[in-house]
Amino acid sequence: MTVLIVDAANVVGSVPDGWWRDRRGAAERLRDRLALRDAGEEIILVVEGAARGVASVPGVRVDEAPGSGDDRIVELAAAHAGRGCVVVTADRELRERVRAYGAECAGPRSVRPLE
Repeated sequence: MTVLIVDAANVVGSVPDGWWRDRRGAAERLRDRLALRDAGEEIILVVEGAARGVASVPGVRVDEAPGSGDDRIVELAAAHAGRGCVVVTADRELRERVRAYGAECAGPRSVRPLE
């Protein structure tokens, strides 16, 4: 089973739709969109800062980063090394860090097309 690790802050920030006024609500909307994806992959949505407090739902596990969201994503990628891990982010530095553990990377549009 593929593990899809989603950088909530980066994906939410990829579309200027007013997310900055309600970061938690924006993360919840992203979580709900991810929950509609086809089964066959484990989805982990990593939230941080003002987006903390978003609950998991069937199909999407929400992981609250205790500090840096990027650091938590790297920890998760390392823990899932060799399992078909894909990290969704546009952050170039984060992409380099997770690729060191064999993770593939995809951009925000793979889970959130421009609206």
